[in-house]
Amino acid sequence: MDPQLSVTDNEFLRQFELQVEGELAKIEYASQDRKIFLTKLEMSETLKEKGYLEPFIEKVLDIIKEREIRVMPTSPSIARFMRKNRRKYKGLLPVGINI
Repeated sequence: MDPQLSVTDNEFLRQFELQVEGELAKIEYASQDRKIFLTKLEMSETLKEKGYLEPFIEKVLDIIKEREIRVMPTSPSIARFMRKNRRKYKGLLPVGINI
């Protein structure tokens, strides 16, 4: 697995995309008031088994952190990842929101 995953923000379709091994993984989002709602994650079981899920989520959260906006993880997979890595990503949550 390539540690330098190339994640792009397809603003037209409102989704972060990862093209890897001939497949497209994506995290759909909605933006509102300096917050981004990560609503849906789509990735094949094959890519998940190869270990791409967590690096993909991590890369997306790093992009959001650089933009200095808050995250509302409404996708269960992303909320689970953030809960597991609470210390690293707690600062991305809006004030008063716990996961």
